[in-house]
Order: sequence, then structure tokens, then C-alpha cells
Amino acid sequence: MKRISILLLASFFIFISTEAQVKSKALKKVSTLKMPRTAEDDMPGKRGACVVWHPKQKKYYAVMAGNAGYPVAVFDATGKILSGKEDNALIDARGLWYNADNNRIEGNGYNDNGWFYYKLNENGMIVDFEVLFEDMNQPNEQSVGAYNFKDKTVLFLKGAHIYSYDITDATETDDELILHWGRTEKEGASEDEEPLEDPEGYNTSTVIYTNLPGTEIGVLNITKMQVELYNKKNGFMTQVLRLPENATVEGTFNFAYTNGMVWLFDMDGRTWSGYK
Repeated sequence: MKRISILLLASFFIFISTEAQVKSKALKKVSTLKMPRTAEDDMPGKRGACVVWHPKQKKYYAVMAGNAGYPVAVFDATGKILSGKEDNALIDARGLWYNADNNRIEGNGYNDNGWFYYKLNENGMIVDFEVLFEDMNQPNEQSVGAYNFKDKTVLFLKGAHIYSYDITDATETDDELILHWGRTEKEGASEDEEPLEDPEGYNTSTVIYTNLPGTEIGVLNITKMQVELYNKKNGFMTQVLRLPENATVEGTFNFAYTNGMVWLFDMDGRTWSGYK
């Protein structure tokens, strides 16, 4: 009996030690954005590419992935849609971000569609787009870019690598970061790491950037239903954001971070949900 008690006590302290290494927070749904069109409409799109908050306009901008003719939508801060049902993405978009230096919504497109920005009218509605940098300025054709506004770089995920591109000319920088999936600095890197391979159980197209010290880089673990945050200096996990059981997670796309919230897209309900 004494031996069993000692083993249980040791296990308890190991659990406490592990918990102390990684902060954990339960997220709650606080906002929703319903995309226009239904599956029965012409060119509805299925997967959510990205959603971004424009702090000057006080509006959300969301776009579907897959075709220039798929919907783009504009919402107010409460989630009320402001744009029309027939508004199109205009370009086959992937990532979206707000560039404060130019006060505009920018993004990257599929494959060699390049980087672009949306032109807005006086009401903040999208009326056109312009390509900023042509060709493929990303590690693969489906990459979803996230803006690191502190370092002025756009980040992309491929395998365990976080690739970094200069916002001013779309050229790849020398910065290199490899994520150690689900591992803390104390645990160290796994001997079985394969940085070039996509990990099992994760969203493989999308990385998020939070700008929160020590927890800047985020990825979506679809098996454990959690967003894992990593230190951009060493690639080790430092915090876990636990999603509700009824949250919808996908292996590609349908994942974003903006306005201090994690966003997930429900393809059946055609709705972005914001969690905080």
C-alpha cells in the first residue's frame, strides 16, 4: 500500500511539473461571422481562407479559398454583414492581414497569384484589388500567410518550418524557425523530429501570429482540439488554448487569428466563430 501511495504521489508531482511548464486557458466563443451564399448558390466556396480585422474601419474582412469568384464579405464589429451577396474575392486568396503602415488589407494568393491588397471605397467596401508582388512568394501553393507586424514579415508554415518573408518586397529572409510539435523547452526536441514532413493531427496550411511575448506563433492541433502557442525564439510550446468540444477544426484552412481572437470556420454552417 505504501509503495502505491508513493507512486501516486510521484505521478502527481510530475503532472504538476508539466502543467507548470505550459500555461493552459479554456477559450469561449464570443463572436460569429456568417458568410454569404449557400451551397445551392452559384460559386459559394466551401473552405474559409482567412478573416482579418481592420482597426481603422472597425470592420472584419473574410474571404473563401479556392476561386476569385468565391465570396468575400465585410462585417461590422458585432458581426452584422455589410457587403452584398454577390461580392467576389476578385483573386484566389489565402492569407489576409492588416498592414498599418499603409492602412490597408493585404494578402497572399494561391500558388503564383502573388501578394495583393484590397481597394476600399469611402464606406470600407471592397471595390477592387491590386497585385503588389507577382509570382509565388511563399513556400507552397496553398500557404496561408500571417503578418508579424513587429518584425514586418509575413510568416508561412510548411512542415515544421516557419518561413519568413519581408513585407516590403516579398523576399524570403534568413530567419529560420523550426517548431517542436507539442514539446516544451524543458523536454527538448524529439529524436524523431522530421522538420520537412507535415505533422499528424495538425492543421498544415495555416500559422497564426499573436504578438504576445513568448507565445507569438500559433498552430491548430485538430486531434487535441487546442491551439498551441510557441516561442518564436526557439520553437518550443509555451501555452495551450483549449477549444470547446463543439468547435469545428479542419486539417487545412478554416483557421485564423485577428482582433485578439482565434477564429475557426464551420464549412457546413458557413460561419466563422471567434474564440477568446
